[in-house]
Amino acid sequence: MNEAEKSVITLFVIGVLIAVGKVLAGSEPITLRLFIGRMLLGGFVSMVAGVVLVQFPNLPLTAICGIGSMLGIAGYQTIELLIQRRSRRWGDGSSSGDGRAE
Repeated sequence: MNEAEKSVITLFVIGVLIAVGKVLAGSEPITLRLFIGRMLLGGFVSMVAGVVLVQFPNLPLTAICGIGSMLGIAGYQTIELLIQRRSRRWGDGSSSGDGRAE
């Protein structure tokens, strides 16, 4: 396994661990669906930190992991809120005739 693959896996694991911690520390009931969904979302959002390598190719792994941690905490919550708002809009029964799911 080369360094790039190790970095991607490290970022994913960091995001998963952050998401697990947030689910366990939260007050809402834990369901399997919620647990798995947040783990995957946290892991994949953290992997976005690898994009900084395009701009800064010589950035050390510790800096990339720090960016991944930041994205794992703040990024997944933002995405989750956007998805919840979108699903509420689709689920409110409003028929606008634009072909969206109701």
